[in-house]
Amino acid sequence: MSTDSWALSVDDQESTAKSVSENVPVSFLIYYLEDRASQSLLNKLIRSNVVNNTNQVEVLQRDPNSPLYSVKTFEELRLKPQLLKGVYEMGFNRPSKIQENALPMMLAEPPQNLIAQSQSGTGKTAAFVLAMLSHVDPSLKWPQCLCISPTYELALQTGKVIEQMGKFYSEVKLAYAVRGHKMDRGVKIKEQIVIGTPGTVLDWCVKLKLIDPKKIKVFVLDEADVMIATQGHQDQSIRIQRMLPKGCQMLLFSATFEDSVWKFAERVVPDPNIIKLKREEETLDTIKQYYVLCNSKEDKFNALCNIYGAITIAQAMIFCHTRKTANWLAGQLSKEGHQVALLSGEMVVEQRAAVIERFRDGKEKVLITTNVCARGIDVEQVSVVINFDLPLDKDGNPDNETYLHRIGRTGRFGKRGLAVNMVDSQRSMEILKTYEKHFSKCFH
Repeated sequence: MSTDSWALSVDDQESTAKSVSENVPVSFLIYYLEDRASQSLLNKLIRSNVVNNTNQVEVLQRDPNSPLYSVKTFEELRLKPQLLKGVYEMGFNRPSKIQENALPMMLAEPPQNLIAQSQSGTGKTAAFVLAMLSHVDPSLKWPQCLCISPTYELALQTGKVIEQMGKFYSEVKLAYAVRGHKMDRGVKIKEQIVIGTPGTVLDWCVKLKLIDPKKIKVFVLDEADVMIATQGHQDQSIRIQRMLPKGCQMLLFSATFEDSVWKFAERVVPDPNIIKLKREEETLDTIKQYYVLCNSKEDKFNALCNIYGAITIAQAMIFCHTRKTANWLAGQLSKEGHQVALLSGEMVVEQRAAVIERFRDGKEKVLITTNVCARGIDVEQVSVVINFDLPLDKDGNPDNETYLHRIGRTGRFGKRGLAVNMVDSQRSMEILKTYEKHFSKCFH
């Protein structure tokens, strides 16, 4: 689905939505592929380095009696000199939390299978890229490592990491099995690493016979949670995996592990080691929560203007339920002479990344957005969150997880935060009371 058609479908849904005071709005495509894949790509684009993560790593070994190895330096891994040079050139001075534990398993002989859970910015892409580059024999001119990603754009991002890390290992070549890369039937590929999307990779293996799957040594399945949200990708991935030789190393990565992802992972990766990097705990303990009673959208805007002076001291995020409301609010604030940034559903991912960068750099103090655009984005210096509309799930019920995720942005690393909830109807007051009860907090 193209970004344009996705944006239009959001418009269609928004046009049928009524305000909370009338009927519960229709939720848009928050959990669907375009959002999850776009979100993942967005996080890759806006992260310039590995996130400093203090969370615990949980390791479940396939063989509990095997010694557990972890490394604190890249030298301990005995990498090829040209790969070590590439790692340092990329700015990695020492392994991240996930790399400390995953790399010894991925580089072990005989190869070990791995299922790993980690969020964006933890260095997992660099980890599996290093594993692929380490296992390749550059003297053999055929594909030996295969990596599949859910979208064309995500495949290109991973390809960039391969090219950067392999900068000094010029004997190893990379091919992209993605849309638009036309190949003739039966022409054997000489590149040692192939990265692509499931449908094209399957075509290259089965229809066009460009890849001999029996010669693959390392199989990487990235963004598994996004993958299974896509029609057909899950089946295609399983078909590819079944063609691989018994000794092929299987590596699967996912940001989240709902039951559906676990079931998929267990089908694709036999006898795995499992690594989980626990999420940063979001807490409401350091956040003061308030609500403002209003009668209408215009009332909410006037209330916002009254507290705007306090907001501009720090970075603030304002959440709206629909893109229409977000656009209206940004226009009203701009008329008042305020500098605001707007994250909008019709923007392509690169445009969204540019907006977030400007906000992060402090060029605008206030960011207005909907859930569709903002889910999963972290801007650490946000100290005020305003719920212009309270968060609802896709069925129009109170969404506790999204509320915590929104508000939790303001109280990171023990900092004090402020949250303001706009209440414009009896229904929205009932929703607010639900949040008070769920989180055992009194809103002022």
